[in-house]
Amino acid sequence: MDYKQYITIVEDWPKKGIRFKDITTLMDNGPAFKSAVDEIVQYAKDINVDVIVGPEARGFIVGCPVSYALEVGFAPVRKEGKLPRETIKVEYGLEYGNDALTIHKDAIKPGQRVLFTDDLLATGGTVEATIDLVEQLGGEVVGCAFLIELSYLNGREKLKDYDILSLMEY
Repeated sequence: MDYKQYITIVEDWPKKGIRFKDITTLMDNGPAFKSAVDEIVQYAKDINVDVIVGPEARGFIVGCPVSYALEVGFAPVRKEGKLPRETIKVEYGLEYGNDALTIHKDAIKPGQRVLFTDDLLATGGTVEATIDLVEQLGGEVVGCAFLIELSYLNGREKLKDYDILSLMEY
């Protein structure tokens, strides 16, 4: 399916010069969103995953229906201070500063095969930080699945050791 027909490009948002790729119009179309999720589910089956991990908030939108369809767990990755139990943390750089992501310390068991999910692969910073968290807990990231990849930002280069599925590329 050509999913790009369901993506709305918003000019100059959130700031001038950005062409924002809005996935809500894909989500608004039940059959198109189901087809996208189904493609990721098939990919996850092919690489035999045990658990899905995704960063807030759009990683939840992609990962939770995949987790549900596979009947495997979903481990949320959130900003510091948002998870209620004991966590581990990784700090990572942004274009203009630093941020931190956390995951529950017991979310991933050693040896589990993990699929990272998110709406967008841009520079790769969030996925790289999340992989670090998963690997600290002994998990093995066997794949990364995205609705959209912004190839001109070269995020894939940070993930050269990982299998990647992108449903759309800009």
